[in-house]
Amino acid sequence: MTLRKWLQISFLNLLVVAAIGVVLRYKIAYSLSFIDQKHLLHGHSHFAFSGWVTQALMALVVSRLSVYRGTDLFKRYNWLLYANVICAYGMLLSFPIQGYGLFSIFFSTSSLFVSYFFAAYIWTDINRTGQKKVIFAWFKAAAIFGALSSLGAFSLAFMMATKTMHQNWYLAAVYFFLHFQYNGWFAFTILGLLFEKLESNKTLTAALLNIFRLFAFACIPAYFLSALWMPIPRWAYAVVVAAAIAQVLAWAWAVTIIIPKRTFLKNQLSAFSYVVVSLSLFAFSIKVLLQLGSTIPSLSTLSFGFRPIVIGYLHLVLLGVTTLFILGYSMHVGAISVSPKNKAGIFIFIGGIILNEIALMIQGISAMGYIAVPYINEALLGIAFVMFSGLLIMNLPVKWFATKVHLVELQQA
Repeated sequence: MTLRKWLQISFLNLLVVAAIGVVLRYKIAYSLSFIDQKHLLHGHSHFAFSGWVTQALMALVVSRLSVYRGTDLFKRYNWLLYANVICAYGMLLSFPIQGYGLFSIFFSTSSLFVSYFFAAYIWTDINRTGQKKVIFAWFKAAAIFGALSSLGAFSLAFMMATKTMHQNWYLAAVYFFLHFQYNGWFAFTILGLLFEKLESNKTLTAALLNIFRLFAFACIPAYFLSALWMPIPRWAYAVVVAAAIAQVLAWAWAVTIIIPKRTFLKNQLSAFSYVVVSLSLFAFSIKVLLQLGSTIPSLSTLSFGFRPIVIGYLHLVLLGVTTLFILGYSMHVGAISVSPKNKAGIFIFIGGIILNEIALMIQGISAMGYIAVPYINEALLGIAFVMFSGLLIMNLPVKWFATKVHLVELQQA
């Protein structure tokens, strides 16, 4: 299997994620009595993480390591990629049926062990290159944080097995997993792929390495940005604030490097790919600023107290930052073509992401004032369908799309 094939599978999985998102939104707005909302949500989120983001990032990491090793490493990693996608579909099918049960726990646990093997493999292959590259530091850290996130999942399993589930500890475990996935495995892989383009300029190597060190220093204490609702000592709060500031400073430093090099990056990525990646980086800027704002106790209490705000933030990172970057980078490496069909699908999808964030923000702010926004759930359902439609257009075979366009042209003629 090649990078192109694995990414095509990943984009198909993203379409499945979007389809389930439509079903979830429909159930909130109307009624589907035969579907358990919580169980389907678990399947949706687990599949989004494993089947979409992790599958795509694993393939991209392997492709970059293949370049530095001078050999096709997919032959070595294919069994891990197959194992990951099997686990992802296992979770997709088992969670909606049984929630946390024998099969869903088996597949979710197996996916964690896949991440351990993947971390060990890339660590070994990076060392075999005999090179010291900034991208390798990002990849190694991403693998470590991805493996570390599993402690949150195992904590949940332990609480369930021992029947010691407590709301605070449950949330702490969930946010632990999410933090080290979002801000560790996802973010560090993406930033590694981005800064690899800038690393070709040797004068930037020292600055890029220092940016990495700031993010790496901040990642572990930044977890408590998601747990400020828990009682923590003042010294720990001070460390959390320092971590949030370090992330903002690191990203501001990165931006001062990226902006002067934007023409260089545009030439590296191609015009349309550059636009999509730029939107991802803009969303990342919003993310780090929101994290800094969450250090204000009153804002933290408000944000974590209202579900639409939490969902809005999670979708900002998963869709606005991570998904858009993967889309833009995939066009850069030629895994998806910059065709009119794909451009149309991506524009529709991006429009859906923006509308989704606006709607969730309106819903969250209104909830703070205990004001019900009429038809907001119906609007969110429509927006979910918009995102699904954009991805459907992207996943349609080129020949099918070309035939339909030709038929329309004939009818108009």
